[in-house]
Amino acid sequence: MKRINILLCLVLSVLMAWASQEVGDSLTDRAVDLPDVEPSCLLEPNRPPAIMFTAEGGWGRVLDSYLTPITYKGWHTALGFEHNQACGFSPERWQRQLSLGVAYDHVDNRVGNNTMHHLGGTARWALMRRWSGVFNRHFSLMGGGMTWLHGGIIYNSANSNNPVSVKAYWTLGLQGIAQYDTHLGHVPVCLRYQAALPVAGVWFSPDYDESFYEIYVGNRKHLIQPGWWGNRFDLDHQVTADFRLGGTILRVGYHGTIERSWARHLNTHITTHGIVIGLGGEFLSLPSRSSRVISTY
Repeated sequence: MKRINILLCLVLSVLMAWASQEVGDSLTDRAVDLPDVEPSCLLEPNRPPAIMFTAEGGWGRVLDSYLTPITYKGWHTALGFEHNQACGFSPERWQRQLSLGVAYDHVDNRVGNNTMHHLGGTARWALMRRWSGVFNRHFSLMGGGMTWLHGGIIYNSANSNNPVSVKAYWTLGLQGIAQYDTHLGHVPVCLRYQAALPVAGVWFSPDYDESFYEIYVGNRKHLIQPGWWGNRFDLDHQVTADFRLGGTILRVGYHGTIERSWARHLNTHITTHGIVIGLGGEFLSLPSRSSRVISTY
């Protein structure tokens, strides 16, 4: 009996080994080749630039004591361009922004018998660190450094000797963005506050009652002034809502600027407030087999 039991165990072992081999061969024959999937951190980043064209209209206030001690008020209009993109060296954490703009102010004195014209242009480039999910997954903060170049002229036809005041400055400063993503119905909306604050730089300032003819013939001392918060304060800020309508982004909001300086017995105070309307979008390049999209929104 003991020999029979041993023989049965050997037969069962052989049968089980044969069955296991047959099942394994069957599963191997039916296996489907799955594509190789790379971890997201190893995929090539696709960094679509977000481009926005804006127009604004509103109210402006101009005081330039080089031309007149009287404050002029009137209407303000401007055109702007904004380019945002994640950086190539650390796209999840860093992004850059280029902002260009041109503005015109048509302002009158209090009694309405004289008009001044202010035309200015700006170019600003910023590099900002991004912190996503600060308070919740919808809220993001960005902050970093920026450089700002501004130039313009103010024309007063009532002046015969000095009818034009020239504005020019270059500065380094800080820029920050607070951004909240939400929905209006089924439409994604990005609510954003952005501010650019110059800290230090240089700017052009003639002396009180110094004509450009005097500058031309050689009186050029102290024309370039060091700028800091002790003699100059500038601020550019905006509150906007970006509505994603398919591949198009519609922007509406408010844009305000402050330009103040006091040096060489001259004061300048230019303030603008405008309602902004813009159109833009994210221009996504053709995705490759191994890419991940990193948006600035």
